[in-house]
Amino acid sequence: MKQNTFRKKVKQGSTRGRSGKNIFTLIEEKLNVKGILGDGIPVKFVPPFLYVALVALIYIWSNHRAENLIRKIEVVQREVEDLRADVTTLEAEYMLSSKQSEVARKIAPLGIVEISEPPVKVKAKK
Repeated sequence: MKQNTFRKKVKQGSTRGRSGKNIFTLIEEKLNVKGILGDGIPVKFVPPFLYVALVALIYIWSNHRAENLIRKIEVVQREVEDLRADVTTLEAEYMLSSKQSEVARKIAPLGIVEISEPPVKVKAKK
């Protein structure tokens, strides 16, 4: 029985006439990627890398959502301050218009006058 063996890799020559060095091969030579990873990325590094990538995405999403929420809270706080100022103004106007002197001034054009005598208490006879 024969044993299984690996085929030898055949190096492909450059078809363009260049020396076969493009930007990726230059980066690979400078960073010495083969010295760190070998011929490829080991499969045992894929799940931790995907986990870290997922955690990073969740962190970025959470940060983005928090910033948007803070912006919305600031907008709502400004609206609340405006409404609070409006309510205070309306309450002051209502309090002024409900004074006896203001009511008398408003009904004077209708011919209704304010009484100057106190009311008389009517007593029933037994």
